[in-house]
Amino acid sequence: MNEMQFLTWVRGPGLDIAIGIFLLGVLWRLIEIYTLGRKQDVAPGRQRDGASGLHTVFRRSVPPPGMVRKSPVTYIGGYVFHIGLAIIVFLFAPHIALIRDLTGLSWPGLPSQFVDLVTVVTMAAMVVVLFDRINKPAKRYLSTFQDWFTWTLTFLPVLTGWMAVQHLLLPYTTMLALHILSVELLLIFLPFTKLFHTFTVFGSRWYLGKINGHRGVPV
Repeated sequence: MNEMQFLTWVRGPGLDIAIGIFLLGVLWRLIEIYTLGRKQDVAPGRQRDGASGLHTVFRRSVPPPGMVRKSPVTYIGGYVFHIGLAIIVFLFAPHIALIRDLTGLSWPGLPSQFVDLVTVVTMAAMVVVLFDRINKPAKRYLSTFQDWFTWTLTFLPVLTGWMAVQHLLLPYTTMLALHILSVELLLIFLPFTKLFHTFTVFGSRWYLGKINGHRGVPV
């Protein structure tokens, strides 16, 4: 298989397989989560201001007071690479074109020079967060293989995409194929790893806030 055949496969059958596994996996996990049996809360409600699902979604989306100063790498690095990933995925013109081909939806993109800068900053933030996890004994002790694996799954598409755009290391066709392949691996594993928080983070915060809000406990 030459480089053009490789690119053709990952852009065709490979992408179809990855998207199929991704959609089925996400559907299965969501059904699994939302069909879990939960005991009815029969305690009388003690609702208080600031204790609700919506409040919790917003409250948990910003750092607790003083925590940025105590753990700047965790919070600043985390926000930088999450926001950076969103910009790269949804505001880079070639990605928007792919989304349009798949769904028919489209929107304006950002200048490629700006996305390139965001990509470099995002990769730097991810590396800093990784080294912080390695260098802090408690974080390193609590980390599992899945943590390192999901970091790699997330980092590789960003790295290979940037290298393809910059025409680094390998011919553009080969690097583009590797980039698409890395994205497909991310799609395949996302529903079955911690990366699934992409779909559950706000729902879980809302549910936690709703339950505790019923008890009058702001979280």
